[in-house]
Amino acid sequence: MSPRGTRSNRPYEIVERALELSRADGCAVIAEERSSANLRWAGNALTTNGTTRGRTVTVVATVDGAQGTASGVVSRSAVTAQDLEPLVRAAEAAARDAGPAEDARPLVTGGRPAADFTDAPAETSSEVFAAFAPALGESFRQAAGGGRELYGFAQHTVVSSYLGTSTGLRLRHDQPSGTLELNAKSPDRTRSAWTGRATRDFADTDPRELDAELARRLGWAARRIELPAGRYDTLLPPSTVADLLIYQQWSATARDAAEGRTVFSKAGGGEGAGRTRIGDRLSGLPLTLRSDPAAPGLECAPFVLAHSSGADASVFDNGLPLTATEWVREGVLDRLVATRHGAALTGLPVAPAIDNLLLEGGGSETLDEMVAAAGHDGPTLLLTCMWYIREVDPATLLLTGLTRDGVYLVENGEVVGEVNNFRFNESPVDLLGRAVAAGRTERTLSREWGDYFPRTAMPPLRVPDFNMSSVSRGV
Repeated sequence: MSPRGTRSNRPYEIVERALELSRADGCAVIAEERSSANLRWAGNALTTNGTTRGRTVTVVATVDGAQGTASGVVSRSAVTAQDLEPLVRAAEAAARDAGPAEDARPLVTGGRPAADFTDAPAETSSEVFAAFAPALGESFRQAAGGGRELYGFAQHTVVSSYLGTSTGLRLRHDQPSGTLELNAKSPDRTRSAWTGRATRDFADTDPRELDAELARRLGWAARRIELPAGRYDTLLPPSTVADLLIYQQWSATARDAAEGRTVFSKAGGGEGAGRTRIGDRLSGLPLTLRSDPAAPGLECAPFVLAHSSGADASVFDNGLPLTATEWVREGVLDRLVATRHGAALTGLPVAPAIDNLLLEGGGSETLDEMVAAAGHDGPTLLLTCMWYIREVDPATLLLTGLTRDGVYLVENGEVVGEVNNFRFNESPVDLLGRAVAAGRTERTLSREWGDYFPRTAMPPLRVPDFNMSSVSRGV
């Protein structure tokens, strides 16, 4: 109790109080404190900046009945100590009204509480931009002097997650995430280019370097070349590789594969793990797709934080330890995302989803070096940006989307101009199989999915016969 007799709103005490209030057979509570700072700009001038704070509390109540264990999950924002009892009762009511949970498993048991469990949540502030903001101002002057305009935003968020369960777990994780998106336009708006970066603290992010790259691309776009739809030899920078492989990873669940519903299902079926493509070669290149909570610069939660259940997550797995996992090992499919329930159904190892993704094992070439080696036996496209990616066919993981802000033609090792935009139809799994070269892996930001999944490291890829299915006008 506080000196005035009211309960504290500190997040760890919110967790403890919710567990005290619970009358369910089992209970898990996640309290998340979010702190955010942002800058926005347009036409080479800052437009807005600000900071925000917020809290979300999720209560998972489990009730053991004659037919099995049921779960009820309720999440609410801006929760204070006074709001806890209605929230806990709502989760318990949802559990009583639900049928047995298909993914029911015993809640993960706890050991010694995390040493920082009772610490105050981490916060960010405008100070995170102390070095970045002056450099951004220099970028504005640099861009104006070069006859281009910069638009974009920078955001830094820190989420402190506190997890407690009736089985004794007391875990804590602080997750910093920063993103920078920068768009350069010619004053007449006929030319546009985009680039982005992911960071933990903006100390490693220089907008002047990004502006210089965008200036180069706008220079390429001074010459416009019209090309028809068709299949083209194509270079994919790390950002566009991330666009595709994030979606592939979201689709790589053991249960869906075993049920014959995805590109990772074995043709003709089978038994147990044999119903999936585990062990199949996906790429002729020695590429390894992996996740690791401790990957330098891409660190993420080392335990499961699940706010709902589905094919890729289970609320019963909250607190389950996460370790480095290879999804594709040297070109061969090695793991599919599996909750404890999914693993029991398929006979595959437990392999929870992890909040980062790395593709490694290619060469050491930079994208510029791959450009210099391309376009000698025919035209090659440099596809720098994708957007509006949507799934067409889960059985093949066929995706469709549009190009935007920069598709360039490479001839004899040089970029010779910008081409029109296209709609593409491609499967990332097929692209891995057809890739003939991979460059140096580097941290990158997906334009399409960066808001949801910013922690990626990818190499550039060269893929023959990339399917530009139709010409796209108006973007």
